[in-house]
Amino acid sequence: RASTRGAFIRSTLTAPLATTRRRRNIFFEGFVGSNQNMTESAVVTHTGNNTLKDGWFSEISPEMWPGQANSLEIQEKLYDQQSEFQHVQVFKTSTYGNLLVLDGCIQATERDEFAYQEMIAHLPLCAMSREPKRVLIIGGGDGGALREVTRHRCVERVEMAEIDGMVPEVSKKFMPYMARGFEDERATVMICDGVKFVESCEEGTYDCVIVDSSDPIGPASVLFEERFFRSVFKALKPGGVVCTQGECLWLHGELIGDTLEMCKKVFVGGSVSYAYCTIPTYPSGQIGFVLASKPEVDGKTVAFERPSREAPKTKEGSTLKPLKYYNSAIHSAAFVLPEFARQIVEPHLVPGNDAAA
Repeated sequence: RASTRGAFIRSTLTAPLATTRRRRNIFFEGFVGSNQNMTESAVVTHTGNNTLKDGWFSEISPEMWPGQANSLEIQEKLYDQQSEFQHVQVFKTSTYGNLLVLDGCIQATERDEFAYQEMIAHLPLCAMSREPKRVLIIGGGDGGALREVTRHRCVERVEMAEIDGMVPEVSKKFMPYMARGFEDERATVMICDGVKFVESCEEGTYDCVIVDSSDPIGPASVLFEERFFRSVFKALKPGGVVCTQGECLWLHGELIGDTLEMCKKVFVGGSVSYAYCTIPTYPSGQIGFVLASKPEVDGKTVAFERPSREAPKTKEGSTLKPLKYYNSAIHSAAFVLPEFARQIVEPHLVPGNDAAA
């Protein structure tokens, strides 16, 4: 598998950053009637590699999780357009609210998106002992990570580098709460290639970089390469942190180990850690996070396992709801791994030395 993944990466080093969090080959089961209502059956519609049949949507990827699939019952197709970069769809599901699909891949549902979005933002930001002022999000066009970053009142500026301008607009229309962060005056959205953007950043620009990335297949495989991580390292201030989507412990142990080892090589003198959360509509109901810190001038590094800052509170009059997944206890618990996963991850970790008292 490692050699196959390497071939994907080598062939896509110059490709633009895909907006998708998880890009794969997908099989759909679902019906599209003349009025786009999904209640009838016995009709099959093909769009590229996708098949719609009998009101069900299924994800199947022999490369990323052979022998298993995830399915959601669909009531109605709300949106279906091809952007310059990918196929963008929104469905109304029976039990998970609206569902955003990019190139046939589940990106988010209204019911469970908060788990991933809260953790990818608050794990790095709350681990920092100093207040983060400037944050960069690479990808994340659905707006969920942006919404969570804006909860931190100390953040003065948050920038997003997203390649596909259709995704933020679709998210605003069909998943408005997830896209709430676009309304924040501190947010700047740049429709551009995120890889090229971070490569062009001045050294020491950001306190935190969040990489809302895809699986290492196709255009976004570059996000798992050493060259990209070196660009992120350069863009961070001393003491800055990065948090990137870290795949599934049940499915991608080798890839996780390789990515952590790469961070260990790039973030010399810093810290490297791994955490995870549960989320039902992602493969095996779980997804992880790779975290790394750049050392301070005095050599201090972030100890990710213990939060140094409290979870952000919803201020009075805010349109944001209280947090639904993240708290200080779940922060620490997220780094406690089952034994099989600990054996994979632990050899590649580098503990921090600036733990909260």
